[in-house]
Amino acid sequence: MRTITIIEHISLDGVIQGPGGPDEDRDGGFDLGGWSMRHADPAVREAIVVAHGEAFDLLLGRRTYDIWSGYWPKAGKSPMADSLNAARKYVATHRPESLEWGPVESLGADIVAGIADAKAKDGPHLIVWGSSTLTPVLLRHGLADKVLLLVCPVLLGHGKRFFPEGADARELSLVSTTPVASGVLVNAYHRVRPLPVESGPAG
Repeated sequence: MRTITIIEHISLDGVIQGPGGPDEDRDGGFDLGGWSMRHADPAVREAIVVAHGEAFDLLLGRRTYDIWSGYWPKAGKSPMADSLNAARKYVATHRPESLEWGPVESLGADIVAGIADAKAKDGPHLIVWGSSTLTPVLLRHGLADKVLLLVCPVLLGHGKRFFPEGADARELSLVSTTPVASGVLVNAYHRVRPLPVESGPAG
């Protein structure tokens, strides 16, 4: 069975919306897009390369897929562009007929079953980028194996969060944390599981 790794640029207050550019995701009137870019760092890029490994497939929400399909096929030759363009994309979408950036497959009407099926297939490990509606599903149903959070030293105050309001409590095991010169913390976690509830004293 393949492993699933979630990678997110995240603010100190847990926001993951629109890290890459002003118009990446303006849902809810979000006007702070591009907030992670000023903290770009070679050490962060290296951590991403290591997390990707030599081969990987992608698990994406529809918005992230649309943003990337408009950018990476036109990005020119580079190791990152080549690996993302070559990866098989498994996409959560209600419009599978409009998927053009391939190789690509729809996760189907039952997203949880589709993810479980993709995870059970032979192939390289699966990487999830962005996809704020998809990551809570992975965490809730115990389908995520690893999480890499690129924690930027910013407070945004509003926006879509990694753990949305009402998300099930979860515990992650910290494997490593690496500070880089730009102020980003590269935090790697394994073993996503329900948060154990301590029982109080009797009586």
